[in-house]
Amino acid sequence: MCNGAIFDLDGVVLDSMSIWNDLGARYLRRLGVAPEPGLNEILFSMSMEQGAAYLQTRYALPMTAQEVGAGIEEMLQDYYYNEVPAKDGAPELLAFLAERGIGMAAATSSPRAHVTRALARLGLLEYFTEIFTTGEIGVSKHKPDIYRMAAERLGTAPCETVVFEDSLYALQTAKAAGFITVGVYDANGEADQPGLKKAADLYVKCLGKVPITEM
Repeated sequence: MCNGAIFDLDGVVLDSMSIWNDLGARYLRRLGVAPEPGLNEILFSMSMEQGAAYLQTRYALPMTAQEVGAGIEEMLQDYYYNEVPAKDGAPELLAFLAERGIGMAAATSSPRAHVTRALARLGLLEYFTEIFTTGEIGVSKHKPDIYRMAAERLGTAPCETVVFEDSLYALQTAKAAGFITVGVYDANGEADQPGLKKAADLYVKCLGKVPITEM
């Protein structure tokens, strides 16, 4: 039985994965510089700082790597504050759970300021009892700390708490910790969709299709 729900935000509640996949190229295009083919794949495994240094060196940009990083951060902030939309079905599912008294928390790897402003603009912030970020707790989703903290805040046991994730590794972490898991499809997210579908207790293409009353 579902008594609590924990939502990842990017790719689950917020339709934001496209900018993460195109961040470096988008920044260069704003400067009038043509990005090389495959740039997104090159930057994928890099931290924000490493990516900024790569762009500054590879494209001989007339600013420091720190200034490049600040420019990317400003662009990212502007996107979350003013542009990012909700995923299809997300507002409806959150309202449905709230109507039934099911507590909700968010567990995200994105900066708190970004997601908070986006959720507030979209009218979704009020649904979440708490927002937990991996940056603030200092542990990635390769470990279940963030899910356990969220469940503790909701006052629910893992076996009665549903975790919504679009990333395979994060979903596997939650499942191994005893949570009910829902894998959420995102066109710009997890490459291994068959793996996500296999690992999840439930896999959906749209949050509006979640049979939550059956969980």
